[in-house]
Parts: sequence; C-alpha cells; structure tokens
Amino acid sequence: MKIKTLALAMTMSITATAQTPKLSKDNIEKVLQAMTLEEKASLLVGGEYDFWSTTAMAGNSSHTVPGAAGSTIAIPRLGIPETILTDGPAGVRINPTRPETNKTFYATGFPVGSCIAATWNTELAFKVGKAIGSEVKAYNCDVILGPGMNIHRNPLCGRNFEYYSEDPLLTGKIASGYVKGVQNEGAGVSIKHFAVNSQETNRIFVDEIVSPRAAREIYLRGFEIAVRESHPWTVMSSYNRINGVFAQANHDLLTKVLRDDWGFKGIVMTDWCGKREQAGLYTINEVKAGNDLLEPGSKEQVTDIVEGVKQGKLSMEDVDKCVRRMLEYIVLTPHFNGYKADNNPNLKANAIVSREVADEGMVLLKNNGVLPLGGKTKKPTRVSLYGTGSYNFLSGGVGSGCVHTPYIIDLVQGLKNVGIETTSDLTEIYKKYIDYAKLKFEADRSGFRWFEAPLMGDQKMPEIDITHELLKKQLKQSDMAIITISRQAGEGIDRKIDGEFNLTPQEMKMIQDVSTAYHGENKPVIVVINSGSVIETTSWSAYPDAILLAWQPGEEGGNSVADILTGKICPSGRLTMTWPLAATDHPSTKNFPQDIDLFTYENLGSGGAPIPTRSFTKHEEGIWIGYRFFDTFHRQVAYPFGYGLSYTTFEYHGMTVKRNGNKLVVSVNVKNTGSVAGKEVAQVYVAAPKGRLEKPAKELKVFAKTRVLKPGESQTLQMVLEVRDLASYDETNHQWLADAGTYTFFVGSNIEDIKGKSTINLPQYTEKTSAALAMKK
Repeated sequence: MKIKTLALAMTMSITATAQTPKLSKDNIEKVLQAMTLEEKASLLVGGEYDFWSTTAMAGNSSHTVPGAAGSTIAIPRLGIPETILTDGPAGVRINPTRPETNKTFYATGFPVGSCIAATWNTELAFKVGKAIGSEVKAYNCDVILGPGMNIHRNPLCGRNFEYYSEDPLLTGKIASGYVKGVQNEGAGVSIKHFAVNSQETNRIFVDEIVSPRAAREIYLRGFEIAVRESHPWTVMSSYNRINGVFAQANHDLLTKVLRDDWGFKGIVMTDWCGKREQAGLYTINEVKAGNDLLEPGSKEQVTDIVEGVKQGKLSMEDVDKCVRRMLEYIVLTPHFNGYKADNNPNLKANAIVSREVADEGMVLLKNNGVLPLGGKTKKPTRVSLYGTGSYNFLSGGVGSGCVHTPYIIDLVQGLKNVGIETTSDLTEIYKKYIDYAKLKFEADRSGFRWFEAPLMGDQKMPEIDITHELLKKQLKQSDMAIITISRQAGEGIDRKIDGEFNLTPQEMKMIQDVSTAYHGENKPVIVVINSGSVIETTSWSAYPDAILLAWQPGEEGGNSVADILTGKICPSGRLTMTWPLAATDHPSTKNFPQDIDLFTYENLGSGGAPIPTRSFTKHEEGIWIGYRFFDTFHRQVAYPFGYGLSYTTFEYHGMTVKRNGNKLVVSVNVKNTGSVAGKEVAQVYVAAPKGRLEKPAKELKVFAKTRVLKPGESQTLQMVLEVRDLASYDETNHQWLADAGTYTFFVGSNIEDIKGKSTINLPQYTEKTSAALAMKK
C-alpha cells in the first residue's frame, strides 16, 4: 500500500511539473496564468526587504551582488530568475571589497553627466553606455539605474552634476546615445527621475506645481526623446508630487503620457522610498498608476497588493498588466539569458573611454593666449598647484551617483605624466593638510547623512591660507601657478549661494593674491574649475589668464586636464547650461529652496503649515528656463549656453534647410581656418513665426559635432529633425502646435555667436495628446 501511495504521489508530482511552464520569450501568457496571486504580488515588489537597515543604506543592499541597489524576486518553479539593479549614471556602484575574498570589485569612474553632455557628442555617449553596460554584466547585474535626465531648472540643484542640461533636446539626445550603448551590450537602463524632480530639498514630499505646457516642453521632452529613440528597458518614477499627485501614483504621468502618448513598452519602477502612507501614497495606487516594480521592496507591500485584490480595491487586470510587463522585462536580462558573469570587467579599456569623454567634455572658458602650454610661450617645467582640489581632485559627486574607482588621477600625477613637475614643498603642505582634514571630517561626522556617507563619494576640503611668505618661495621655484576651485554636491541636499555657488572669502583671496604675485613676475595663472555644477565667475574671472572648466571628470581627470593644458587635445567641450552673472538672475531662484537645514523636517510632510519651496514649489517661470529666458529677454550672462573656446578657429558656409516630407534637413559646411586640428559643434537654433503661443526668441532644435578637422580641412554636416520638433505645447487644446509661417534657422558656435541663417516656410502642424497633468484650480 505504501509503495502504491508513493508511486501515485510521484506521478502527481511529475504531472504537476510537466504542467508548470518555465518562462521563455514565447510563453509569457502561460506563465502569467500559472502564477498565484502571491507570486504576482511578489514579482511587483523589490527583493530588498532589509534595505532600510543602516548597513544597507550605506550601499550594501543586494545579497547577490553586495552594494547593488536592489533586485527583483526569483520564482524558481516558473523559471523566473532574480535580476539585479545597480547605481548609477557615472558607472557601476557596488561594494569594492567583500569579506570572503581578497579580490577587488572596482568599476570605472566615468565623468559626471554634465561633462558627458558637454561633449555634444552622441556617439561618445554611446561609447560610455557601451562600456558601462559591459561592467553591469561583468559584475552580475542586469540594469544600471541611469541616466539621470532631469532638467537644470536652477543652478543650485544638488544633483545637476548627474543631469545633462537646461535644454530638453540636448538632454534627450545625449541620454539616447547612453541608453543605446548600455542596451547594445545586453544590459538595461532606468532613465530617471520621471518627472519634474527639480530639487533635492524635501524631494520625498515636495509638490512641484507646474503648467502642462512647461511640463511637456521642458521637463518631459527629454524623456520623450529617449523613450521614442532608444526604447529604454525601464523608467524610474520620482519621489515628488506633481500638481498635488505623487509621481509614483500619477496615472496621468505613468500611463497616459508615458505609455499612451509616447508608446513606452518597458517597465516603470519606483525610486527607492518604501511606503509613505502617512503622506497619502498607498501601494495599490502605485500599481494602479502603472508602476510595475516597487523598490526597494517590503513584505508589507506584497501584502498590500494581495489584500487589495481580495478586497476589490485593486483589480486583477491592473496587476496582470504590471506582471506581464515584468515578465517581458525579465526575458531581456542577462540573468534570464544565461550570461556568466566573471567579475573581471576590462577596466583598462574602459579607462580609455573615460579619458576620451573627459578630454572632449572639458570647456575652456577663458584664454589670454597662455594656452596651450608650450604654444606661444615656453612650456613650463615646474608649476605651483594651489587649492585643495589640485591634490584631492573630485572625480564625481556624492550619493547614489558615486563610483568606487580603482584610482583617481589628480593634477599632480596628471601633470607629471606630461613632463611637468610640481613644487615639492607646496605639494607636501597640501597633502599633509588634506590627510588631516579627512580624519577630522570623519571624527566630526555624527549620525548618518546621505551626503556624508564615507562610501558615497569624496568630500571637498576647506582651503588653507596662502601667506605672502609662501607665495614668495613658490615664485622662485615655479614657472606658473594653477589654482583649482572645487565644488562637491549630491543627493538629498541642494546648494547654497554663499560659499557654494559663490566663492568663499578664502578662495577669492587665494585667486587675487596668487594672480597679483605671479603677474608681478610676468608668470601666468590658470584656474581649473573642478565642479559638476555652475559657479559664479564674474567677480574673479579677470584675475587669471585662463579658466578651464574640468567638471567632475571621472578617474582619469588629472590626465585630461593635462591633455587640454598642453595642447595634446584641442578643447571642444561646450556649455550645456547658461552661466549667469549671479544665481538670482535665474527667474526660478525666487522659487527655489535656499539656506535651510535640510535634515530638519519637523514641518515638512507632518501636518504643519505648508512652506513654500519646501512643501511645494511653484514653477512660476514656466518655460523660461536657462537660455530661453536669458536670450529672449536680452539678459547679460557670464557665459552663454553652448559656449566654449578652442585653440583653433572655424568658419561656416552654405547653410541650407530643405523639407523632405515630415523631415527637415539642415546642411552646413564647417572649415577649420586655424593652425591646430580640432572639433567644432554646430548648434542649430530656430525662431518660430509669431502665433498665439508666446515662444522663446530661438530654441536649440538640432546639433552635430565634426570629426577632428586638420587646418584647412572642411566637413559638411547634415542634421535631420522632424517638423514636430518645431512645435510648442498648446495646453488649451491638448496638442503640439507648430504655426504656419516662416521659420528662421540659425547656426552658431553658441546661442549668442551666430554664424549663418536660412529660412523655410512651413504649413501648420498639430498633434493631439492626452489631456494629462492639469494644474489644480
């Protein structure tokens, strides 16, 4: 009898196994039908149930890949593997060491987003993405949580370094290159933070009050371009509210706009916030809105989904939509497709890519003929390096966007690599001070703050006083001075005007004193700006002979600075944001948080009276962001959008604009008329005919970068855009509208330096959209 019972049990087990489908690309519906409600709920919730422990917040979240940001749940009986999600936009962020082995797990540190975008080179963005994608797979991950695509609404935003530009077209095009590169390697991306994540102050709860037109034209347009052109696997919904509704529970945003209007087919995952029921954000509403994956995940969220269905508060149809999309995502991943990670990425090859991007992204802001070194004047043999950033060079920002790199090349090493020595006594003074300052920083750090976490990025050190005696000694030893002005910024905190956007009194005195002393001996002074964000320059830019914006340029940064200074590389980086005379010149500044203790939230999201720019932020400036404001209203700036100097000169000839169906082809010939080989960025701006909607004087509509042109060499650039790219958003009629009339196309090296123009007459164009994202009345 026992033998018969055992045989029957085995037969039933074999039959059940045979009837249980294993996930494949061709049987997603069968697997969906075979899943229990609990399994479906689990697949919609991230697997990091212990994420909110202190250790996890320091970056050690995923159990499979220590330091990865999150994961999805495996369901072995259905052949559904776990997938791993890792930060961040500038490279793979995982723990560099593990207790069970002496092996290291460093990743390549690429330049920050503002530097990548400053290349104006979509092919180079593709190369960055491809290199990052290879490291995602090598380290047993599936998705990189990037690129960051939010708009530089205001120069004080703490995460501008991660984002590309104040312009949505440039943002979308650079992001598309990055996304295509990552996904070309068989890994995925999560474009973020969708949407209107314009500040870090109280980012979890703040209500961004924005018009449908500004939302569509400025804050969503870059995402739309990336979705339509590069088809990202995932989109990350942001923390903030938009017009009173949390982005993570915003059906208008995540379904009507993203899926219905744009045709997005991938999954939406939440940013890492957990449950926020006390603020009115409920799990079932996130699922209804179109979030397919709730990260980092909690058991309570699984229960919420199961109980929501059982109680009739959440439909099985909504759950199945999300589960179906999750299964479609999973079959794309390296884990599903059997990729065998070896934990040995090609760091040497990828470092070359990192350096190439830094070389091409650095922007020369000023040059009184002293650069390149060894050009018109004798190449220096020894320089004095001033500023803590020369020795503690910041390769990236802090927070989830930082990377644990195998090394960082500072200016001392970078200059040494091109045969330029630094004065040993000044170098020794600074290095000893920095060692002390880092120890003091750790000793003074109390409690956990995201931007102070030791594994979340390097810190800017306060400056030391430069005495007249020290200057006298350095003048005798060196041929020139290089001053580095560094700025650090990051997640969870916005920047202040005093001491962060503006120079500190110590920094100002250092620039003045060093410049005066060296110029008194006819020796040049160069300032290197080591910042991923805009700083004030007007008050001090007259002092140095040259200013190089190096951004936060990744692990090879010091080498790239040396490449530019010595002329190995002709600078071709161009600004992707306006540099104003003062932070208050931006119309958004009056509605941007300033001077707040960002970690004191007693009155934020806890029932207290709403506080402007903390509880809610009014985007009263509408579409007048960056150059759209400064150019249209003729406001003086320090450096205009698209600006950047070169060691050579270019001429533009023969600009034409022709229509081919719904496409417009812009053609222009660019010639190198100087004596140095270099690249040029042709920027095409368009002025629309006057119509019912108020419009900027001109807007960037297409761009292209030449190859390296030798002196006397020319290249004809052909740039293609669609007629719909000329449209503005008509929120009254819920449509994109390009008026009939004459459109003037300008080509220039920046928005103020126009080299040529051409006109074309076009009929009216309209394109209906959903009636989404209305403002509260």
